[in-house]
Amino acid sequence: MKNFRTYLISVAFYREATTLPLASPLKNQFKRAALSVPLNLAEGYGRVSKADQKRFYRISLGSARECQALLHLAGQDDSLAFRLLDQTAASIYKLIQAIRG
Repeated sequence: MKNFRTYLISVAFYREATTLPLASPLKNQFKRAALSVPLNLAEGYGRVSKADQKRFYRISLGSARECQALLHLAGQDDSLAFRLLDQTAASIYKLIQAIRG
């Protein structure tokens, strides 16, 4: 997976995201959603079926959007984590669009 650019950006996002000071009600949900982004990318990458790949990439994109909303609510939408997440979401979207079927 060392050549899977989208996954590598999502890992950078996750590492940056875990350093953010978030209020308790948002923190647990954010950590779960942030972890879901690279994990679902990795699982989709390992699937042979294009339909399975697409399904996991869509789940990953949904988690990325959830993280964006949580960061916005927390006032962290100008953070490095938010910028990395924006790159990740755009890249996931392109992956999904590139899969036929």
